Amino acid sequence: MLYMNDCALLCALGGERDTIARRLLDDAEGGLAVSDACSPGRPLPLGRVDAALPAVDHLPLVLRSRNNQLALAALAQIRPAVDAAIARYGAHRVGVVVGTSTSGVAATEAALAARLHTGALPDGFHYGQQEMGAPAALLARELAIGGPAYVHSSACSSSAKALASAARLIRMGLCDAVVTGGVDTLCGFTVAGFSSLESVSAARCNPLSAARNGINLGEGAALFLMSREPAAVALCGWGESSDGYHMSAPDPAGGGARLAMREALRRAGIEPSDVDYINLHGTATVQNDAMESHAVADLFGPDVAVSSTKPFTGHTLGAAGAVEAAFCWLAMQDDNPAGKLPPHLWDGAQDPALPALNVVRPGTRLGRPLRWALSNSFAFGGSNATLVFGRTD
Repeated sequence: MLYMNDCALLCALGGERDTIARRLLDDAEGGLAVSDACSPGRPLPLGRVDAALPAVDHLPLVLRSRNNQLALAALAQIRPAVDAAIARYGAHRVGVVVGTSTSGVAATEAALAARLHTGALPDGFHYGQQEMGAPAALLARELAIGGPAYVHSSACSSSAKALASAARLIRMGLCDAVVTGGVDTLCGFTVAGFSSLESVSAARCNPLSAARNGINLGEGAALFLMSREPAAVALCGWGESSDGYHMSAPDPAGGGARLAMREALRRAGIEPSDVDYINLHGTATVQNDAMESHAVADLFGPDVAVSSTKPFTGHTLGAAGAVEAAFCWLAMQDDNPAGKLPPHLWDGAQDPALPALNVVRPGTRLGRPLRWALSNSFAFGGSNATLVFGRTD
């Protein structure tokens, strides 16, 4: 078994787990705020992290970025558990696998803006700050570990695939423990890119609704310590697939999504009827929600509880798989014996073109601990990843 021994989380709901769990499971209070910080003159709902972040002045210039600040803040939350794992297994037996899609692109944006005014790039800039591998390099450096350290960057499936890769490293015997998850930060490049695709909503995103019209963007970080040391929650299954259909649109037939979900269930050794809760990719775009709704309904039927948590956080892109895995982890802890589930925030306007799913309303409880949770991450380019988490009592 591959256990999720500890979890760190920062997102628009807060800078530590207790606050996030309360706002998600008890208050049903979203964290989006309207801002034009990434789209001057065009205010948009964004899922920004407002928590104080650690300084990066002690790092080599190439590792100084807001993205790495979020990674350091997340690491601090689980540092005692990670240090204990290093002491137990040895630095060479602990690895790092994380996902990101922006890395330090915001630093490049700021540097190029400065150059427009001064004619030169600022002294505090290095082009390597935007390297995708930077978060893994940072974490490995901070922890002084010698195991494998690398990044997945496959857009919205990045950190879900990172968790699957971490599990493989342990199963192959290359690591005894892995720090794994994802981190992504807001920047103008991301907002402009999705805006050019006419995929960004000017209001809070509305997944599954007949009135849905696009995503909200967000930032966040979630890290786990994964090992074979028993804990309350295990990563029991994962499935990955590629549509090979279109650069930015999902296969309307949902073949790749079904394949990823089936493979995750097969690896976990469970049936669709065993799943208590599905965290949908649920971006609130017309095409994604249609594809995912049909795939979920076909495989699981109409009764399994489902929700998209992106109205709470915005779409955190490369961090989304890990952030939403953390939401499942929170809901599966001992302090949630009634099985409170992350609710689905929307206007309730069912799209008649979509199958009716059992969306989680605020205050919904299973009446028992959450036993099996499935989380979907479906990315541009048809990169699909599904994770299955099991409670181990």
